Amino acid sequence: MTNYRVRTNPTARTPAGPDDTRLLDWAPGSTASTIQLGNRAGSRFLTGWRAPREALDLFLLGASIYCIDKATPRNNTADVWTRELRVELPVSDVDAWAAAPWKETLDFLTGDRWALTPYFESVSPLDGVRRVPEDITPVGDVNAVSLFSGGLDSLTGVIDLLEEDKERRLCLISHNEGDQASTAQKTLTAQLREHYGQDRLELRSLFLRPAPATAGQGRPLPLERETTTRARSLLFLTAGLALAASGGPDVPVYIPENGFIGINVPLTRARSGSYSTRTTHPQFMHLLRAAADAVGVSNPILNPFRLKTKGEILAGSRNPELLRSLAPRSISCSHPEAARGSVPGSGVSDGGVSVPDVRGPSRESLW
Repeated sequence: MTNYRVRTNPTARTPAGPDDTRLLDWAPGSTASTIQLGNRAGSRFLTGWRAPREALDLFLLGASIYCIDKATPRNNTADVWTRELRVELPVSDVDAWAAAPWKETLDFLTGDRWALTPYFESVSPLDGVRRVPEDITPVGDVNAVSLFSGGLDSLTGVIDLLEEDKERRLCLISHNEGDQASTAQKTLTAQLREHYGQDRLELRSLFLRPAPATAGQGRPLPLERETTTRARSLLFLTAGLALAASGGPDVPVYIPENGFIGINVPLTRARSGSYSTRTTHPQFMHLLRAAADAVGVSNPILNPFRLKTKGEILAGSRNPELLRSLAPRSISCSHPEAARGSVPGSGVSDGGVSVPDVRGPSRESLW
């Protein structure tokens, strides 16, 4: 079993216990942190807003699990997949976290065996962080949050959300580690703002990953990285919930993704279980909803495309002309670094490597 202890005070004494316990230190803006939030441009994601403590604890969970997922290679396990992972997490309400179904949620999402042990921490994850208000403060003049990968589903979702309600103002949240996704997200957001107006879109870009080793860290993380990142959707959703909760419990989080990839039916026996991603799988969404409710975060999580294929999403676009003009700039969110191809006659570019891309003909006939 690989043991991790998450800390919000990296200057604290190294805890007693096995020397092989890995420290995940959360300290935005500090070289002591082993969770890197923000690149050389700084951690602007946190600037100017603050959510209730319950939602910040949830965001810390998502950030920690994502970094653990990346910092623990699967190739060192008996079946070259299933890991045994134990996590100690600082929270404000230990009883609520202990009663929440986090083990079931994490086991299902990543296909590993998790043990989550909450411990009390009075200090909030954002206390003392520069440019973060001391009191609960909304992220901006927005009334909804939408996850925005830069992929075709999320692009179509944003267009539909803005078209169906002219009073809707969205905070888009994106995650990247400096790859092509970052460029696509910024380019598409700029063009959406040009079309709909600056006041209807707020973009928050989250650059987060396990930090490279530095001299100031208590215990630097091993250098080897896992590439499957099954926990990325948890980071995405918990960050979105924190942003939404800053505006109140009724602000919804939209996660536009087609229902086929949500279920992600294995195309071969070798792809069974979590070998196929479970980003918006109904069971994962159900478990996450129950766990978030249990720890005091009740913002709605909505997938407007849960009952649609990618072809039906495109065919039903509320602004097909705008979508056609922007679609070539979208990315394959499954493989943002991959070379891109196109669907003949559609003007849509794809990575050509993820399941939706391979099944491209299913939408070509509809759009």
